[in-house]
Amino acid sequence: MAGVFEIYVKTHFSAAHALTGYDGDCSRIHGHNWMVEVSIQCRKLDDVGIGIDFKDVKNAVEEITQGLDHCMLNDHPAFQSVNPTSENVAMFLYKQLGSHLNNEYTKVSRVKVFEAPGAGAAYWEE
Repeated sequence: MAGVFEIYVKTHFSAAHALTGYDGDCSRIHGHNWMVEVSIQCRKLDDVGIGIDFKDVKNAVEEITQGLDHCMLNDHPAFQSVNPTSENVAMFLYKQLGSHLNNEYTKVSRVKVFEAPGAGAAYWEE
């Protein structure tokens, strides 16, 4: 079995949301300082010994989260038909990052988002 490396980057953005159909306080507009952790599996290292440059991953994450930062997530096109829950935010980021970073040797393996310390969701595909 061939070995696999997994690298990760962490970042954050701030955004508000409201959960339609939720019976509780989260049905009202409220905001979070969302923490994001992106993990990438690498099956091959380059001549320097790098699977994927942290800078490339950070740039891709920043490009995507920039469109979420300081906005009302419910107004974002990705969340017009689904609630902007932690689960759906994680899935959105996973799919967007995959289209930027996945190739023959690297794959976004998991995206975790945290609404608050100790409370969040992860998304990955098997």
